[in-house]
Amino acid sequence: MDRLEAGAAVEIARQKSGVSWPDLADLLCRSLVWTTSALLGQQPLTLEQAQLVGDKLGLDAEVVDALTLPPVRGARAVDTSEPVVYRLQEMVQVYGPALQRLIAEEFGDGIMSAIDFELEFERKQDPKGDRVVLTLNGKFLPYRVW
Repeated sequence: MDRLEAGAAVEIARQKSGVSWPDLADLLCRSLVWTTSALLGQQPLTLEQAQLVGDKLGLDAEVVDALTLPPVRGARAVDTSEPVVYRLQEMVQVYGPALQRLIAEEFGDGIMSAIDFELEFERKQDPKGDRVVLTLNGKFLPYRVW
């Protein structure tokens, strides 16, 4: 079993048990977004963390062991046809160039780190329809001149 298969097993067990993503984040004492990403296979988990989740969801030893394998990141781990993922990709296509130039003007020549990074997710009540609020918070890394 690989890391992504273990993530699928977590999702099935989570749905069957009625355990929420926030419950699992509380169990691991980690943020909601990081925990969800980790349990789907894109962040590292220690054996202790994997065992806590395994006990909570009734996962077998094979799944728990697979949760400790190196994370799988990038295209292999993402279904770009899934509507939420597709819209996020569209947002980057539309606003990415503007954000790049705004970051360059404010900080200089560099990037926003996706390694030293935090992502917050919240629901905001709105009379015209609830809003999804995503806050991306990455460290600025200047390009090195040598």
